[in-house]
Amino acid sequence: MKANDQPGQLTGPAEVRIVRTLPRPIERVWEYLTDPEKRARWFAGGPMELRVGGRLRLDFRHKNLAPDETPSAEQIPHHEPGHSMSGTVTRCEPPRLLAFTFGSDGESEATFELTPQGRNVLLVLTHRATGGDIPYLADFGSGWHTHFIHLLALLEGGPRPAFWAIYNRLKPDYEKLRLAAQAGR
Repeated sequence: MKANDQPGQLTGPAEVRIVRTLPRPIERVWEYLTDPEKRARWFAGGPMELRVGGRLRLDFRHKNLAPDETPSAEQIPHHEPGHSMSGTVTRCEPPRLLAFTFGSDGESEATFELTPQGRNVLLVLTHRATGGDIPYLADFGSGWHTHFIHLLALLEGGPRPAFWAIYNRLKPDYEKLRLAAQAGR
């Protein structure tokens, strides 16, 4: 299994960490994290004030990521019409570190760490629940994993990968990780 195909690691009952190696330059990867139009091509669009305390809005419309796929009934609201989440930037150190809260009352925080490594950039995402538990950890893990497949394809100039088919394949694996983490508490 290639490094970029590795599943995320549950580093706590309320935390998933995913590591990916992306092509340089680091400034380009930073743009895909922070520029609303570029971010919308792999994750979610929406404005972001790049400063600590800055406001952001994540506009999820997965139909833009998977225009030819038919989602399940459970996934249709994410596909079209989509939904939005507000949040707050908690850390911003361009082009190496970005963190923000999102969800109901900032229930989640995503931290992106970028480190140049030779011809590549190491991206480490840590998604944690601010309340101590992520009931939807399998959704978040498989979602981030799938979104990063899209980001890598964009950065490499490759074809658009499937979205829902990949997400649906990965979700049971992340559910097993979540259940194993709960059993180990």
